[in-house]
Amino acid sequence: MGEESETASASADLHLLHKIAKILNDTRTSYATHNRKLKELAALRSKLSPSDSDDSSSVRRFSSVFFKTLTPLFVAAQRRTAAAERIVRFVAEFACLRSNSDDGDSECDEFLDEFLRFLVAGSAAANRNARFRACQIISEIILRLPDEVEVADELWDDVIDCMMVRVRDKVPVIRTFAVRSLSRFVNDPDNTDILDLLLEVLPLEQNPEVRKTIVLSLPPSNATTQAIIDCTLDINESVRKAAYSVLANKVPLQSLSIKLRTTILQRGLADRAVNVSKECLKLMKDQWLSNCCQGDPIEFLKYLDVETYESVAESALEVLLSEGLIMSTDDQSIQQYISSADGEARDESTCSTPSIQLMEPEIALYWRIICRKLHNSAQAKGSDAATAMGAEAAVYAAEASDANDMLERIFPASVSDYVLLVKAHIEAGPNHHFASRQLLLLGTMLDFSDAMLHKTASSFVQELLHRPFEQELDEDGNSIVIGDGINLGGDKDWADAVSKLAKKVHSAPGEYEQLILVVVEELARPCRERTADFLQWMHMLSLTSLLLENGESLHSLREKAIEPEEILHALLLPGAKHTHLDVQRIAIKCLGLFGLLERKPSEELVRQLRIAFCRSPPPISIMASKALVDLGMWHTPTEVDKAMGQDLLSQFEDENLDFVPVDLSNAEEDLNFKILDLLYAGLESEDWRAYTESTEDESVKATVGEGFAKLLLLGEKFPNLPTSLYPFVLGKLISLYFSEESKEQLRFKQCLSVFFEHYASLSEKHKGYVSKAFVPLIRSMWPGIDDGNSKNSSYVVSNQRKRAVQASRFMVQMMQTPLYKSPDSLEESIQPPLDRTEEGLAIRIAIEMVSFKAKKTVAEKAYVLALCKTIVLLNLKSSEKNVIKLMKNLLSRVADSACSEKDLLKEVKLVFEHLKSLDATPSVELSQDEAKSIFESLGVNYDLDITAPVTVPQTPAPCSTRPAPSRRRVRRIEESSDEEDEEETSPPPSAPNTLMTRSHRASKTAALAKIMASKMKKSETDEVIEEEEGSSDVTAKDSDESDE
Repeated sequence: MGEESETASASADLHLLHKIAKILNDTRTSYATHNRKLKELAALRSKLSPSDSDDSSSVRRFSSVFFKTLTPLFVAAQRRTAAAERIVRFVAEFACLRSNSDDGDSECDEFLDEFLRFLVAGSAAANRNARFRACQIISEIILRLPDEVEVADELWDDVIDCMMVRVRDKVPVIRTFAVRSLSRFVNDPDNTDILDLLLEVLPLEQNPEVRKTIVLSLPPSNATTQAIIDCTLDINESVRKAAYSVLANKVPLQSLSIKLRTTILQRGLADRAVNVSKECLKLMKDQWLSNCCQGDPIEFLKYLDVETYESVAESALEVLLSEGLIMSTDDQSIQQYISSADGEARDESTCSTPSIQLMEPEIALYWRIICRKLHNSAQAKGSDAATAMGAEAAVYAAEASDANDMLERIFPASVSDYVLLVKAHIEAGPNHHFASRQLLLLGTMLDFSDAMLHKTASSFVQELLHRPFEQELDEDGNSIVIGDGINLGGDKDWADAVSKLAKKVHSAPGEYEQLILVVVEELARPCRERTADFLQWMHMLSLTSLLLENGESLHSLREKAIEPEEILHALLLPGAKHTHLDVQRIAIKCLGLFGLLERKPSEELVRQLRIAFCRSPPPISIMASKALVDLGMWHTPTEVDKAMGQDLLSQFEDENLDFVPVDLSNAEEDLNFKILDLLYAGLESEDWRAYTESTEDESVKATVGEGFAKLLLLGEKFPNLPTSLYPFVLGKLISLYFSEESKEQLRFKQCLSVFFEHYASLSEKHKGYVSKAFVPLIRSMWPGIDDGNSKNSSYVVSNQRKRAVQASRFMVQMMQTPLYKSPDSLEESIQPPLDRTEEGLAIRIAIEMVSFKAKKTVAEKAYVLALCKTIVLLNLKSSEKNVIKLMKNLLSRVADSACSEKDLLKEVKLVFEHLKSLDATPSVELSQDEAKSIFESLGVNYDLDITAPVTVPQTPAPCSTRPAPSRRRVRRIEESSDEEDEEETSPPPSAPNTLMTRSHRASKTAALAKIMASKMKKSETDEVIEEEEGSSDVTAKDSDESDE
């Protein structure tokens, strides 16, 4: 009976399996069949009664057969086909299916529990496809499961734990579905470890699809907001788009700080991908503008702090205007802020004194952007109407007329009203400084062609130019300038706005310069008479700076109120020697601007800039370094040196690498050096006048470093400069880039990163400079080589070595960077010179390695090993046979000098084998003249004995720990037979694929036996032993030293 019952049960299970398989097979064709098949499968599960099984319930029996049916889906290694995806979705829908009765719900819950346990076991399988399908079905079930379904807490904990493990799976698609599964539990306060895990793996994840899934799964909170915003800089477009989607749907505008809001808009609106910028626009338009600000652009600007982030707010408004989302109406204009005494809006016929209502910063910026948009549109349409014909011209003219009419409704009724409006905001104090500047820029769109309007506007511009710096008193009663103390009004943007308005009002040729010079001449009178205080000096020099910045040449300043020579000798040079440091700083800036306008720099100007650079406090020396760099780039360094009128010294003209920079910290130092020597001294100085708190974003090193980076990029334009300059400077810039102090100079480091990215790709000559700078730079960066025994701690020495290794690999990458291809370049097959190739760099490194003796210090061993590992990174080619042979010869000497160093020999053998494979003619030897020719092409002085054998010894075996044999042991050797002696003296057969045999060691053993057999004296024996040891490649003495 038992066998018949088992047979019947197996037959029933087989029949059930076929039915389930048929249902699953039908679901592969289309999603439209799923609803009908779900009912069939549920009915099939309900028909089973408990009596049909012996020891298990009907649900367990059904589950067991169902799991067997699904086994091919888990085991078969197949792609994600549409048919398989339909089955997965159907299975997940069936697991989440609920019935209308309580008994049916219990069956559903029991089946769900069994299915989840089956999937949890599958997620931990060794088979990749099994883990993938298990995690995929679990994620589908979790996302589809209704909230009212009850699952045991222990089971949910198992599911969560296994999914958290799968988040770190090696297969990206498995990690993706694991993250999807956990996304439903990430908001649970009892499962904070899930959120911590996602935030931990997000910055480390390499797959973009997994990163995208993690971003979409993150909930809005203080802990996740920054991580989501960081993903707006992701390298993958879909991840960036997902980040903006999450910010739009989950993160409210009010929960973000002003800094984060502007960061989001700045990155999104300027994104290079159109889909990402559209997603950011959707965020700004639908969520921030429409939902949070009810479509009010002024309210939207208040969330951005336009005074601090003006450029971001301006970009956002321009995008909204271009999309047609905001536009002024007829009842809104600037005229509503100018009303008559009776409170009504003024028009051109009104003569009473107006009443001014002050604008908020957001309103002033809004109207400036609106008016600029209308002004540009009117000009563009007018130009199109002038070039078009017929009906098309009429259409363009009508559009231009509409834009002009709208501008007239927005602008103040008259220029007088405009002037009163701006004056009211200026007199209102610093709180309305931003609005005043916006109104000044608004004036550049007005028409001042009428004589009366021009007179009114000109009088207003002169008032602006005569307006001194704002000041306040400190605790000691001293006057302190508010602002930067350089530009007019203490603000670069304010000075530019005043300059633009003055150019608009005085647009005739030479009229702008005449206006500024008249005011300068007036302000310079007390300065000449030595009755002016430092504020008057600064005001006069700020106007001079404004004039020089906007001037085209000194010729345009002649025959005006004050001549250029008078400006230099009576204003700028005395200002540079003023006792007040702020006056000196602005005077140095003016001297630099004046030198740019000169046809040739004058001697007095250059001398004063050199003195300020070498012997002034940090703020002034920084300004002087900027001026000298600009003069050198504009007039060439040679012209700047000629301005001194005497022969200047320069160490760059010598090829000697023992460069001693000028000591700028010594006030008695002779300044009779060329400009590049002085600037290079600013790079070499270690503790020379570090930047202060007022100039925390600038330093002499950063300023001079940026200047030298420009000089290296544009080196072709300065043919008179010595070629030895470029490796010196390049090496120093790389050293600064990897130094500790560059971490604080973020702008300088960013500048250098962009420079290095393009420098090596521009020219083969640049690669030659990289090759020549490699060895001196890495040697100077390695601790314990040039500076003797380093007394730093092991931690500091380790960091210094790491930075040197990073610099070496960085320079190798520069050598391997492909050149930019110009469209007209046809000579691609021409072989570059040896000193500009990786082979030339390899020879330089090999010569550096050979220069160390056999007995090296710890620092030298580490240095040579690092150089050898660098050679391995080079892509050596068989382009030059002589170069390959020379490299083999040099490496053999490196191996001879390091035969007791196992790690180094191992690396040398790898390179030697590679060179051996590249040598097409190994039997042909390299001549002494050929080696000398190669060294001369590299500019290297090295005496190589080419007759030495080209071999690399075997890696030495580990030294034996047994004690040395005693004399009694030697006597036993003496009694050995002649046959044994003959066997010992015969060299062993050479093994294939080895670089040399071990015959030296066998010869040594035989010689020792013969010596002891002849019973010579101990002294004679020692001499012979020493002689034999001297002929061996791996000596006992070397072994002892290596043990030590």
